[in-house]
Amino acid sequence: MKALIPTGDAAEPVAPAEVPEPVPGPGEALVKVEAFSVNRGETFKLEAPAPGDRPGKDIAGLVVQPAADGTGPAGFARVVGHPMGGGWAEFAAVPTTALAVLPDAVSTLQAAALPLAGLTALRLLRAAGPVPGRRVLLTGASGGVGHYVTELAAAAGAEVTAVTRDAARGARLRELGAAEIVHDVADAVGPYDVVLESTGGTAFPAALARLARRGTLVWFGQASRTPVTLDFFDFFAGPESAVIRHFHYLDAGTPLDADLAALVRLTAGGRLHPEIGRVADWADTAATLTDLRERRIRGKAVLTVS
Repeated sequence: MKALIPTGDAAEPVAPAEVPEPVPGPGEALVKVEAFSVNRGETFKLEAPAPGDRPGKDIAGLVVQPAADGTGPAGFARVVGHPMGGGWAEFAAVPTTALAVLPDAVSTLQAAALPLAGLTALRLLRAAGPVPGRRVLLTGASGGVGHYVTELAAAAGAEVTAVTRDAARGARLRELGAAEIVHDVADAVGPYDVVLESTGGTAFPAALARLARRGTLVWFGQASRTPVTLDFFDFFAGPESAVIRHFHYLDAGTPLDADLAALVRLTAGGRLHPEIGRVADWADTAATLTDLRERRIRGKAVLTVS
């Protein structure tokens, strides 16, 4: 089958290749991939790929071989999946615990834009605790996670302040329910009950300083790729006492298939709106990766496989 494999070349980070079709394990379904989306974190990994790495975590398509153990979707079911790799290909073997069936109301393109960003947002808000009536500061809000967090948190009754340097993204986040848009953490007026921080570097201590006393900061990314430096005594000029929680979206108490199904239900019901910034043929993946890295794409980039 055809697949995209890492090259280690920044100018063209992936290239098409012929690879063996995957052989599913007992608890895996073979999915014919019809579309996949690209996550920024995947572009980071492509800078220095490990031997045997195969990118692709967000896919949608058709089950062509159900799992041998009888679990998961039936044959020819339309599905969204979140394998841990190998999704940028014509076929992918996906654990049935990482698949959800798609209703007619959710398109393949919409579904491909859901998994990693949607799962992160859903589980991040659960980690933050109840948000109705609470003030929430969200940094690095320009991407897919920021989109879904804003929409879900606002719908749950939170007052969301989103930090984005992109004016167009800010306008869209307002449409999704953000109460306030700022272009720098320094412009956010606290205190906030919850801070969701994904930028790192100097943004982290600036966001922490705007946290309410005994508030919670959930650290879920470091998009700036700059380490964080904290001064113990700075807390006395800010929250005094606070909880700082490191968050990883795969460390959750709910299974992937259940949470994928929840995202699908929210989308089908018009309560979550996947935003697709670009649809392209997978032959254009290398150019799409470059544009994504240079932030020329607003919304998710979805590639169709044919």
